[in-house]
Amino acid sequence: MTKRALISVSDKTGIIEFAKGLNDLGYEILSTGGTLKQLLDAGVTAIAVDDITNFPEILGGRVKTLHPNIHGGLLAKRNDESHVKELADNKIDPIDLVVVNLYPFKETLAKSDVSHEEIVENIDIGGPTMLRAAAKNYQDVAVIVDPNKYDSTLELLKNDVLTIEVRKEFAAEVFRHTAHYDSMIANYFTEETGDLFTPTFSRTFERVQSLRYGENPHQEATFYEIPNYQGISLATANQLHGKELSYNNIQDANAALEIVLEYDEPATVAVKHMNPCGIGLADDLSTAFTRAYESDPISIFGGIIACNREVDEATAKQMKEIFLEIVIAPSFTKEALEILQEKKNIRLLSIPMDKDIDVYEKMTSVKGGLLVQTNDQGTVTEADLTVVTDVKPTDSEIEDLLFAWKAVKHVKSNAIVLAKNKQTVGIGAGQMNRIGAAVIALKQAGEKAKGSVLASDAFFPMPDTVEAAIEAGVTAIIQPGGSKRDQDSIDKCNEHGIAMVTTSMRHFKH
Repeated sequence: MTKRALISVSDKTGIIEFAKGLNDLGYEILSTGGTLKQLLDAGVTAIAVDDITNFPEILGGRVKTLHPNIHGGLLAKRNDESHVKELADNKIDPIDLVVVNLYPFKETLAKSDVSHEEIVENIDIGGPTMLRAAAKNYQDVAVIVDPNKYDSTLELLKNDVLTIEVRKEFAAEVFRHTAHYDSMIANYFTEETGDLFTPTFSRTFERVQSLRYGENPHQEATFYEIPNYQGISLATANQLHGKELSYNNIQDANAALEIVLEYDEPATVAVKHMNPCGIGLADDLSTAFTRAYESDPISIFGGIIACNREVDEATAKQMKEIFLEIVIAPSFTKEALEILQEKKNIRLLSIPMDKDIDVYEKMTSVKGGLLVQTNDQGTVTEADLTVVTDVKPTDSEIEDLLFAWKAVKHVKSNAIVLAKNKQTVGIGAGQMNRIGAAVIALKQAGEKAKGSVLASDAFFPMPDTVEAAIEAGVTAIIQPGGSKRDQDSIDKCNEHGIAMVTTSMRHFKH
């Protein structure tokens, strides 16, 4: 019996050569619309699908292959006598190979000023239906969705080694492909309707790169990106130098990127193990880097650096003097690149930082499930602060309090940040109690604690943190407030003449 292949592709890359190869192997080719025309124009022998269905394409091509003469040929099980008989009774010939790829929905979404009507018209109906039918019946039908598989498939067909195992792999690829496609459509309509957390949650991602390993060498890992993501993302970074990023590199680099985006002034952020170890602001990037470095010159060794301004020659010279894993910036001057590229292993990433999406989903896997929340986009300005002490903070203290508040938002809870002159001088992260975090931050700051301000990511359940801060010379404190014992901490501040402001907003980070 003559083998039959059905070809209907949106992406026509390589299809002519593949179809000619099928003709050479004796395949009868069925095709539709633009694909059929291109095949015939190239001298490929092919039959129109509507000659098989005895029904024309209608509704502007919306209905072409949705017909029993097609889907009977795809879904019939060859080893089922009743199926074979029904095919014969209805004069339906089986189809052995399906080659389909879908309308460019993702590409349509990415177009500027695209209309809703154009997006809807690029939702493929017949294509996914054929793919799913063929993949369901993979034991009898081979199905190809990826043009990169054409050459290898021809070789398998020539050598008659298109095994059940290979067909099953093709089927798995098809179901991944259609699930990915449908998820993009579902997400588009969900966003259009304004739903945030729906009863079912479906998101789809595309692989950026396979990683050598995860957090540890015995763990496997891969880096995926959201299709058509419009915000600032590591997934779209341009790596200018250095070896591939590791799982831990990506985690740390993302933390550094999120922190540096908090600041409008020239800023440098140093990160280790997803916590900032130094943040500096200044009128120029070189001074901002100096402040970040001097915040913790020990922890910055082997760290990740993120800058929100172009890295210039002066800053690059400073960076070159220490061991850094990664430097992230919107761009690098030619001189800066030449200086930093002298270091063989440093990774240099260029990421435009001129636009971002305010709200996005933060997803955390748990055993057997997934936690989803919006990102912490909470911010406060001076107008949002409530002075709860007799003493009011000075203008410079207000500036440092707001600086420290943006920093503590990105420190693992329990978190304490000390800052002075737009520079972090002590950071306490990830402790089981708040005083423990304060002790770490104060010890790190040492003499720099005198005249500094303190930010706490959550309220003080008791006044011990305030007492430690006062003893170290802290002059102003910012915290959410809301504890039943707030007054104890306020009284301590009043007793020693230091200022405290509350934000009515906490920044837990687990």
